[in-house]
Amino acid sequence: MADVSKLFKPIEMGELTLPNRILMAPLTRNRAQPDGTPSPSAEIYYAQRASAGLIFTEATQISDLGKGYLNTPGVYTEDHVAAWRKITDAVHAGGGRIFSQLWHVGRISHVSLLPEGEQPVGPSNKAAGAQTFTENGFEDVSTPRALDEAGIKAVVADYVHAAKMALKAGFDGIEIHAANGYLLDQFLQDGVNDRTDAYGGSIENRARLLMEVLDAVEAVYPKGRIGVRLSPLGQFNDMSDSDPEALFTYLYKALDERNLAYLHVVEQFPGSTLASEETEMMERLRAAYNGFYIANGGYGRDESATALANNHADALAIGRPFIANPDLPRRYLLNTDLNEPDGDTFYGGSEKGYTDYPALQS
Repeated sequence: MADVSKLFKPIEMGELTLPNRILMAPLTRNRAQPDGTPSPSAEIYYAQRASAGLIFTEATQISDLGKGYLNTPGVYTEDHVAAWRKITDAVHAGGGRIFSQLWHVGRISHVSLLPEGEQPVGPSNKAAGAQTFTENGFEDVSTPRALDEAGIKAVVADYVHAAKMALKAGFDGIEIHAANGYLLDQFLQDGVNDRTDAYGGSIENRARLLMEVLDAVEAVYPKGRIGVRLSPLGQFNDMSDSDPEALFTYLYKALDERNLAYLHVVEQFPGSTLASEETEMMERLRAAYNGFYIANGGYGRDESATALANNHADALAIGRPFIANPDLPRRYLLNTDLNEPDGDTFYGGSEKGYTDYPALQS
């Protein structure tokens, strides 16, 4: 049996002290109101999980145009702020910490989800071979329009506005979502980004938008309360790059130099198995980042303890087990059985499969 004691040792992450290394990963649940305002039950859901070392919210769009799925939350209106404030207050009352994951889906959207007459946007006009969830169920995503430089500046401004609203809502920090085939990732990877201007071509150019977003939001939150999420092996949402190791080595080193609170990496996706060359590439990438490193993907209790013991990670972001086990750190500490998550209630629905999973009895 693995020695899990290190999972429960406090650790400094940027400007925060985390009481344990078991973090709640961002988990899309599709239970927000149609206008992006979190539902009242979200306050219960997040408060139940306040014992996590840190909670990352579900991906939260920064603008109307950043939306890509039915009933996902936003953080750009006063109504959004008021609802999120109740959530952050409840988490803090439970002794927790919570970051807002700021999200723009880019081309992974459908015209029916966007303001009337709008198309999704991206680095190019390449439609993704992907689907999204709308009022009609799963539909192919719409063809995007390529952002011009004015549109790029508007996106950066939207990130700043969302960061300001997150601060007003009481979030302890923000995570910039640059993973999983969404807008910032679309700019990073040349399988999508075929631009010939200052935002395309070289790796440095393709990373420009992410770096501009970080420069801009650092005027709202200090660096020690900002993190970035990346997915070097991710092909989700029709993503690809001609040289992913070169791209992500550059990104890891550039982010390391910024002294942000952390780098959060999706190392593996549910149901996937890494080939040996993928594992080796991820190990080489890991060596390029010296700051606080959060690993995500397939980590259970023993795997998390091993990752800490081997100095592979400073903390672990755990996903699906937190859906079904609101008191997951306590269960890991006591090595008890875990509730099994109900996959049929992951996305959308009522309190069933959301706030009704039982905690351990005292």
